Amino acid sequence: MLCEAFGWACGALGGVILGAKAVMIRCPTTDEDLTNRTPNHHIDVQTSPMDIQRYLLIAVAAALSFMLLTEWTAFKDQRLADERDLRSGVVTASGSLADNTELPAATDAPVVPISVPDTGDDLPAVELPEASSPGDVDAGSSADNAIRITTEVLDVVIDLTGGDIIETSLTKFPEKIDDPDTPLLLLEQNGNRTYIMQSGLVGPDGIDTPSRARYSAEQRHFRVAGSAPTTVTLVALDTPEGVRVEKQFTLTGDSYTIEIGYRVSNSGMDEWQAVPFAQLKRDSSAPINADSSGFGMQPFLGAATTTPEDRFLKFSFSDIAEDPWKIQQTGGWIAMLQHYFTAALIPAPDQSHSYSTRQTKTGFNIAGFTSTPLRVGPQNEGQWSTRFYVGPKDQYTLAALAPHLELVVDYGWLWWIAQPLFWLLTQIQAIVSNWGVAIILLTLLIKTAFYKLSAASYRSMARMRKVQPKMMAIREQHASDKQKQSQAMMELYKKEKINPMGGCLPILVQMPVFIALYWVLMESVELRQAPFALWIKDLSVMDPYFVLPVMMGASMFFMQKLNPPPPDPMQAKLMQWLPVVFTFFFLWFPAGLVLYWVVNNLLSMAQQYVITRKIEREGA
Repeated sequence: MLCEAFGWACGALGGVILGAKAVMIRCPTTDEDLTNRTPNHHIDVQTSPMDIQRYLLIAVAAALSFMLLTEWTAFKDQRLADERDLRSGVVTASGSLADNTELPAATDAPVVPISVPDTGDDLPAVELPEASSPGDVDAGSSADNAIRITTEVLDVVIDLTGGDIIETSLTKFPEKIDDPDTPLLLLEQNGNRTYIMQSGLVGPDGIDTPSRARYSAEQRHFRVAGSAPTTVTLVALDTPEGVRVEKQFTLTGDSYTIEIGYRVSNSGMDEWQAVPFAQLKRDSSAPINADSSGFGMQPFLGAATTTPEDRFLKFSFSDIAEDPWKIQQTGGWIAMLQHYFTAALIPAPDQSHSYSTRQTKTGFNIAGFTSTPLRVGPQNEGQWSTRFYVGPKDQYTLAALAPHLELVVDYGWLWWIAQPLFWLLTQIQAIVSNWGVAIILLTLLIKTAFYKLSAASYRSMARMRKVQPKMMAIREQHASDKQKQSQAMMELYKKEKINPMGGCLPILVQMPVFIALYWVLMESVELRQAPFALWIKDLSVMDPYFVLPVMMGASMFFMQKLNPPPPDPMQAKLMQWLPVVFTFFFLWFPAGLVLYWVVNNLLSMAQQYVITRKIEREGA
């Protein structure tokens, strides 16, 4: 629907619009050019601050309109593609299925540096001596062909065909706040969604070509508790004589990290070799708990990695479909991202790996890597392993796993401001034990830190408000002579010690901090299902009764009353409607974000009121 495109554009422009709001509301308006203050200099009223603000409004509106049009075009094209795919009975890029269509087999493979042309299958097609092309695999998996591993934080299901992780529940994170006994399902393979982690051995002696390996296990259900690592071993069936292949999953009770490895014993007379791979396979459907209102925040959904040139490189699903990507590097990681949660593959940091992303012919997105070939000589053993993180975006845990992995908590280009703000927020929360109270106190600390800058801005606006009658008189007196009007205005500013730009510059200095905090509150998994007080049971979703958005709009309206009114009637009318427009935007924003803006507005309004009354009394 169009509202989905509108919601996406609103989310993308959130920081820009909020910054523009502060500038538009708080900057004074005059008819003079502020860059030159000498009385004898001719001033062009066409470049006045009033016009600058008008241009800013037009620019914001144009940018929003462009993004709406772009998103609507993409949405329409995707809708037509989905309809074509449904009529032909195949899986669509969004993960939809025709009624008579079964889930395709787990066979969409990444391309490795030494590859043959893409066959559209799952498994890597490697071009090594005596290599064979990958074949099709049996579709799906049944409960009789899977094992389960339960820890204190994870519930993992592993398919004995291929040894892939086909389901992962996060037992500490309920899917819904009103259903605490149903854990969040992050990885899954069923009729609703395909999102799995695949790993295997391909190549001349690889057990996953031409068809996926079959494994046996000692039991069907394993329980892991405590901090000591526990290893679950699967033994490959149908291996060549003299070769034993074990696939091992090592977990601890309280960790979201799983170590996945292979142990190969070669008692034969010939060298054994294969290429290890691991990859995340996902359709393009939105997460189950994603906001579907159409106007809420739309966090990034797609893949991400790190390279020597880019600390954090993202790929949306449309990027993956249009421009497959690959790179070979030492160490690194690759992940799939969604709001609050991630699944990341972290191979050995001292080995070379080939990373790639692509979309298969059946519409699945693949993000993974292949490692250098594993070679095991006669009468010898070989091992290979990778780490797999599947859980919340806990940036401190992620930072300890791999360089730059904490950047999956995506604060954008202001991450260097956002990360200290998040640290401060967590320190406050550790004391008050309430994330809503922590947001209020953090906002208060930020306002205190910028108190002098804000005071300078408000004093400038108060003086502008005070001399407003004199400014109107000058305009009327010199209505037909713009040069004399400008000279008279400059003399008035000099006499009253007014800097017309004094109201804008302090606000512009503060905006990066405010926008960074905005993204902190949006991205932090700690706020998911975190209660505040009274009717606010979850700070990560919208206020169910819209009390906070209405308070935000009301505070914005009263702040306008403390500012000098714009001299342009059209601009004045537009400014009057801004509180209504932004109230509408904020109706669907997470309550934590709206709480921050309400507190920020109330503190700003109180400071501005005190300073304005003080300036007015000085002139009385």
